[in-house]
Amino acid sequence: MKLPIRLAAALLLASSAAAGVAVATPDYAAQRAAILGHYAAEARKADPAFKGFSVAAGRAFFLAHPAGARPATPSCSYCHTTDPRNRGRTRAGKVILPMAVSRTPSRFTKPSKVRLWFRRTCQSVYRRQCTALEKGNYITFMASQ
Repeated sequence: MKLPIRLAAALLLASSAAAGVAVATPDYAAQRAAILGHYAAEARKADPAFKGFSVAAGRAFFLAHPAGARPATPSCSYCHTTDPRNRGRTRAGKVILPMAVSRTPSRFTKPSKVRLWFRRTCQSVYRRQCTALEKGNYITFMASQ
């Protein structure tokens, strides 16, 4: 019987802990902080007065329905729901794990995935690439959820 990867990983982790074996777990907060540090440096280059990312601005960006958005994807919350702690659905009906870090701790921890998804979704929703400030605010909001 084949186990889903997440279930197999959870069972391995549980059995290792029960056996007294130390298991290294990823430091998601540090990985996310490194990505935010990168975006902060970019934001500072664009605006030397940059003081930090904003949860409120990230929330507004997530909920925005930008003018000129594609009808199929008029906002981030269209697929991800207005509550990022909930599961979302793609246009094709595929389940999307919650965007909120409290529900999906590995969110925004792999730079290549973060770049890929911002590139795709910013182009789809905003019809442009998002700025470093927008990306940092968005991640900051999701990390607060």
